[in-house]
Amino acid sequence: MVNKILVIDDEEYIGWIIKKVFEVTDYEICLTLSGQQGLLEFERQQFDIVFLDLRLPDINGMEVLTKLKTIQKDIVVIIITAHGSIDTAIESMKKGAYDYITKPFDVNELLIQTQKAMEIVRLKEEVKYFRSQTIKNIEEEIVVSKNEKMNSIYTCVNQIADTAAAVLITGEKGSGKELIARRIHQLSSRSKERFIVFNCGTIPENLVQRDIFGFQDGVPSSQHQKQLGKLELATKGTMFFDDIEKLSLNVQVKLLNVLQEKEFKRVGGESNLTTDVRIIATTSENLLELIERGEFRADLYYKLNVVQIEVPPLRDRTEDIEALVYHFLKKYDTHKKIKDINTETIKLLKKYHWPGNIRELENVIERIVILNNDTYIRSTSLPREIINPKKSTKDPIIYFPENGLNLEDLEKQLIIKALKMSNENQSKAAQLLNITRSALIYRMQKYDIR
Repeated sequence: MVNKILVIDDEEYIGWIIKKVFEVTDYEICLTLSGQQGLLEFERQQFDIVFLDLRLPDINGMEVLTKLKTIQKDIVVIIITAHGSIDTAIESMKKGAYDYITKPFDVNELLIQTQKAMEIVRLKEEVKYFRSQTIKNIEEEIVVSKNEKMNSIYTCVNQIADTAAAVLITGEKGSGKELIARRIHQLSSRSKERFIVFNCGTIPENLVQRDIFGFQDGVPSSQHQKQLGKLELATKGTMFFDDIEKLSLNVQVKLLNVLQEKEFKRVGGESNLTTDVRIIATTSENLLELIERGEFRADLYYKLNVVQIEVPPLRDRTEDIEALVYHFLKKYDTHKKIKDINTETIKLLKKYHWPGNIRELENVIERIVILNNDTYIRSTSLPREIINPKKSTKDPIIYFPENGLNLEDLEKQLIIKALKMSNENQSKAAQLLNITRSALIYRMQKYDIR
């Protein structure tokens, strides 16, 4: 593939030198002697890099730079300038130029600058490719649904996608919440910008703020190092907070400020930074209950909950299971060795309760594709827990007093039972009850369990 360079410089010898430097390479050089001529060529052909002199006989170089960027936003422009105009060249970089070289320039410096610029061009092309593949994959993942609630969700996504509204997506783990969030981003005008994911429960508390807001070393004696946070990286794009309920109250306050004022500070920084970012969050918890217990801020909840989307669990949309199965087969059975699935298998898949939701179904199909030696998927190919789901043979150990039992008594008994089973280890007891440790402690205090 030939790389094309446009030179816009009224000094003919400059263009001649550049052409001689690249004549034995894979670069094709187009020379123009005025701003107007350069712009005409730029509109007529596709170029990878533009060398632009700021002093032109007809149009100011800054104006040419602006017009080049209007025609092609991501074009790589290298400014050619005299030593006395370096300040102007630096100003041009603020307006979108990639870099500058000074006259008279060194041939090796010219080659190095061009090679670096071409790396930027290639990286941008790769980003475009992977972004288009991501859009394609998301579109394929959104299976046409027979479920009324899912179709209502898709309609809602189309309506809100191109707004700046914050979105709160609720539902069980594995039900496809992130997929909905990505679909909102890809259908919006922000789709060409980044979709940054932050998993709130996977990063140590002491690193969470740095990761979200960035870091600024403000010590006067230091070299003022800085680290960009995910909020800065997501500017003009979308920031996705997965399991938002796991953020500490301190971080929740700062995130609230982002939503209200569009401002934040880096950790260690003093100045406010502005950001234009759309925030989408997910939770598998009941945030209103967490608010009652003081574990989630009500003001943040109402800021996030501009639009709420509740994704149903797979067991409530069994009419979609068959379509999802065929979708995952297409995804994983790339050699098309599996011809079909028998009716009995589909019945068993629809009957199963799917505690892991769509994620569990996808894993099951991937495993079948890997291990199945038959051209058909039969019921014997399914995991044991789907063929013979376990049924509890024991009655729950709950003691009913003579005057009956209310829900609070039942909850108290379950907590006591979990604590006994875990040898009074609160973290393990919380896992058994599928709640957070702080939620367990709250309930222990509520029921005076010691």
